[in-house]
Amino acid sequence: MVNVLSQVPKQRQLLTKIPYQASERRAREKKRVFQNWCLGHGYERAAELIDENWEQMVSFYRFPRGHWRHQQATNVVESPFAALRLRTDAAKRFKKVANATAVVWKMLLVAERKFRRLNSPELLPAVAAGQQYHDGLLIRGGQNQEAAA
Repeated sequence: MVNVLSQVPKQRQLLTKIPYQASERRAREKKRVFQNWCLGHGYERAAELIDENWEQMVSFYRFPRGHWRHQQATNVVESPFAALRLRTDAAKRFKKVANATAVVWKMLLVAERKFRRLNSPELLPAVAAGQQYHDGLLIRGGQNQEAAA
């Protein structure tokens, strides 16, 4: 998404609304609106880039709806280390590597208390077992759970 956003002026970044749609079909509609706007205003490269990265951008629709918030985060791997990064200069002043490592470890333990808990953790076993989801709903016997109801 960042690659596409860098091609478009900030006041016209309609792209950020696409991943927050209720279904992949609605996201595709928003994508078409965005691409038409790009093509009409001379941002052909942005329209091409969204096609190139589309599958990655909407891959979270194939997971339970409760997990979407975590998957839509921009940098889930780096965020736990943000607090640590602010304090690495202090760790560099230690003369012994073991002391610096202890300080870094303790900071990570403190930061761990503030980690965001996973929404819908009861769905993890199904996801790990390879259950299929479409638009956040479980697919059973080739049908979407919502359609079967």
